[in-house]
Amino acid sequence: MAFVVPLFALAIIGVVAVIAMLVVIKNVLYVSGPNEVLVFSGWGKQTTADGKTIGYRFIKGGRTFRIPLFETVDRMDLTNMIIELQVKNAYSKGGIPLTVQGVANIKVPGEEPLIHNVVERFLGKSRNEIMEIAQETLEGNLRGVLATLTPEQVNQDKEAFAAKLTEEAEHDLSTIGLVLDTLKIQNVTDEVGYLDAIGRMLSAQVRRNAQIAEARTKAEAAEQKWRNTMEAEVSKLDAQMQVAAKENERRILDARTKREAMIAEQQAEVQALIAQSQAEIGMQDARIEQVKLQLQADIIQPAEAARQKAEQNAKAEAARIVEQGRATALVLKNLAATYRGSGTNGRDVLLMQKLVPMLGQITGTIGELKIDRLTVIGPGHGNGSGGDGSLAGKLVATSEQIKAATGLDVPEILRDKFGSPKPPTVPPSARTLPPGVAPRRGDNG
Repeated sequence: MAFVVPLFALAIIGVVAVIAMLVVIKNVLYVSGPNEVLVFSGWGKQTTADGKTIGYRFIKGGRTFRIPLFETVDRMDLTNMIIELQVKNAYSKGGIPLTVQGVANIKVPGEEPLIHNVVERFLGKSRNEIMEIAQETLEGNLRGVLATLTPEQVNQDKEAFAAKLTEEAEHDLSTIGLVLDTLKIQNVTDEVGYLDAIGRMLSAQVRRNAQIAEARTKAEAAEQKWRNTMEAEVSKLDAQMQVAAKENERRILDARTKREAMIAEQQAEVQALIAQSQAEIGMQDARIEQVKLQLQADIIQPAEAARQKAEQNAKAEAARIVEQGRATALVLKNLAATYRGSGTNGRDVLLMQKLVPMLGQITGTIGELKIDRLTVIGPGHGNGSGGDGSLAGKLVATSEQIKAATGLDVPEILRDKFGSPKPPTVPPSARTLPPGVAPRRGDNG
């Protein structure tokens, strides 16, 4: 009996020790669910993902022991918080006050780095306090976005309005460590009836568009009716045109047949004309040959005979000229011998003979002249030789000698040619001739 009592006491002590141990473990062992975060502060340190060292540690969806007397534990709920938004008399772009109602879902993030912002700002605060801060932040963002939009934009495109509001609010909420899951605009109203007026205007536009569509439909129906009528008339005209085309083809075929017959007839006439022309061509060729023979007999042969006769005459004339030239050469040769033997008188005579043909050539372009007087001036008063006379005397003597030998008055010819005054006429009885010079025809005796 004495032995049994200590065993019972030991059993009691063991049970108490187990209970105490369980109580101690329950107090220092913390388990975190997947929808909450446990923050242990006061003892341990932890390094964040960006390399910063913080004076607390946290776990999410697990368990760990708290160091008694040195660490405190705070729980943060990660479930959604539904926040109802309502902004009254928020002025939009254009100065129209609007009332906007919406709903937002926010939550406390459980991942770095946003969880550090939440721990710093909301550790120890209740969910109501967190929701209050988030609601005020969202309402401020809502007023700011409304100030940039017109009532028409807010009312007509609530999705775009909510997207712009979400973009604006996410930046501010992420700064304080909260996450905006969804944001929906439920209702937009105003107290001045602006949106109602827009609605009535839109309704009027809808009615107008409906009336326009109805009128357009009626017009299209009428147009289709007349188009059908037009197509029927066009089909009828097409049929008539096809009939006319067939009739034209028949007429063209008849005309082609007649044309071929007429062409054949004309070709026969042309062939007859060609045959007649060819016969006439043969006749004309024979006539041409006849004319050629007649011309040969009438013109060419007499011309050939005349040519041969002229050739014989030319040869005879050439022989005469040759003989005459030979006689002239012989006479000149004798004249030269006589000139060399006659002295000064022979030279004068030769000079006169040379001047006579020259004067004939000079006066040939002037025309026939009548010589009325010839004056001969003797040599000047010198030493007796003719070479010492004056030039004027020699010219006058030469002129008079030319006039005596040829009957041409050189000064008179020059005066008529160049318009010089004519000297007084000397009677023919006053003319003097050198010794041995016989008067020529045209000297008037």
